[in-house]
Amino acid sequence: MDWQLLLSLAIIHTVALMSPGPDFALVVKLATQQRRQVALAGAAGISLAILVHCILSLTGVSLVIQSSKVLFFCVQLAGASYLGWMGLSAVKAAINHWRDRQYAAQLTQAQTTMSLTQGFMQGLYTNLLNPKALVFFITLFSAMITPQTQLLTKTSAAILLLTLSLIWFCCIALFLSRPRIQQKLLNASALINLTTGTLFIIAATVILISLADTLISTA
Repeated sequence: MDWQLLLSLAIIHTVALMSPGPDFALVVKLATQQRRQVALAGAAGISLAILVHCILSLTGVSLVIQSSKVLFFCVQLAGASYLGWMGLSAVKAAINHWRDRQYAAQLTQAQTTMSLTQGFMQGLYTNLLNPKALVFFITLFSAMITPQTQLLTKTSAAILLLTLSLIWFCCIALFLSRPRIQQKLLNASALINLTTGTLFIIAATVILISLADTLISTA
């Protein structure tokens, strides 16, 4: 087993996890506005999506998707649509929260009704449908995993990145969902929704700009 390779992958992935993005924003939103179990389910969904990206990249499926203009276009369009929808929903909730105090009270009550499945699927889709994640893992494994790399090392790499993802996002979920912290942040739920919604919209916009550039260059 190549321990030096695994250490390098662990460092790079940890830095990437700590970078603000849709995954981080979603966990913060769930942890501050939902039950702890829902936030943990969201963290598990994100981590599973990361494992899927690892497997697809290690087996070459992701490279095939990226190499196909039609397939990669569809992935980018689906990702931009989902992230944009999530972002607009969060921004709309923030605006309605500030405009209507009665709506804000209803929203606070409704926030406790999200199921574990819903939290898990939001986490799964947020990462899995993000084409930036697909490109990141293709680039990471293409640069560091060679055809000579042992299967045990590849398997260990996938498990390692899954474990690091679970630890990081679960720690965020556990910390922010502590009753005292959650109660303080709940008062700022509108601002959190606005911030997370903006991050989702920015991510969707970047993807759409990339799509537009691709269409223009191929026209």
